[in-house]
Amino acid sequence: MAPTPMTRGRYAPPVPRRELTATSADGSRLHVEVHGPETPGTPAVVLSHGWTCSTAFWAPVVRDLAADHKVVLYDQRGHGRTPAVGPRGYSTTALADDLTAVLGAALEPGERAVLAGHSMGGMTMMASAERPEFRERAAAVLLCSTGSANLTAESLVIPLRSPGGRRVAHQVVLGSRAPLGPVSAVAKRILKYATMGPAATPEQVEACARIVHACQVRPRAKWGKVLGGLDLTGGAARLEVPTAVVAGTADRLTPIVLSRRLASVLPQFLGLTELPGAGHMTPIEEPDAVIGRIRELVRDHLPARDDRVEAATEAKEKTV
Repeated sequence: MAPTPMTRGRYAPPVPRRELTATSADGSRLHVEVHGPETPGTPAVVLSHGWTCSTAFWAPVVRDLAADHKVVLYDQRGHGRTPAVGPRGYSTTALADDLTAVLGAALEPGERAVLAGHSMGGMTMMASAERPEFRERAAAVLLCSTGSANLTAESLVIPLRSPGGRRVAHQVVLGSRAPLGPVSAVAKRILKYATMGPAATPEQVEACARIVHACQVRPRAKWGKVLGGLDLTGGAARLEVPTAVVAGTADRLTPIVLSRRLASVLPQFLGLTELPGAGHMTPIEEPDAVIGRIRELVRDHLPARDDRVEAATEAKEKTV
């Protein structure tokens, strides 16, 4: 039986205001949650999780933002409550198709949002950069603990000296179909080493382990192979919306050098927030920093409440 998310405390997923299903371009059905108020003029935030995670990963961020934001989040295909798909259904094109479907299903006509993606969720933003629907909806983007290319060569989980050796070793791990097993003390030590910083608390490690160990084996391996050969540098270079980056200095999975490289290609780069000692799981390890950056992007890049109400009213009238 797959482990369940935390049920108490900051890392327990809150109950959504409503749930819906978005249908992607290939017919895949995606589990979507909406939290917080949905009154006209409420600022919208859309969250996209990373490899082996789920909507539960964003729990501390959602708990804060939902007080005064409409918060939309979804399970990537094969994660959480979104079903797995056939063997050809895993690609960066699918990532973009799915995000486009979620934006269309969960946002009102003309509604724009700040989008935040962690790891593969950030890669989803890069993959979507040229989609007209994405450009129409995205007011600003936050990329958390991610990269656009050379992930396996730069990763330090298996600390081989040669980039070529690291590439091969990490590709094997990413594509492995070995079951992760129960959330044991040994499993948590391994997870903390690979994905979290030394200061991660036992509660944070427990929360991450429960989420990661719940991921299905086949989609985990399929997405792992996609990540092993990823090259979205072109997508990052065409991400023509204001974009900020957050990364931990102790991230072994997507080392901070990958975030620093994004600074050289993002067209509207707003700066890199480096979190000392944090690992890969920044929304859980350093939720306050992630929340603060999202709130800044909302403040600076979404219009004032009255302007949003007027724009939403005009958009609805055009669809009638």
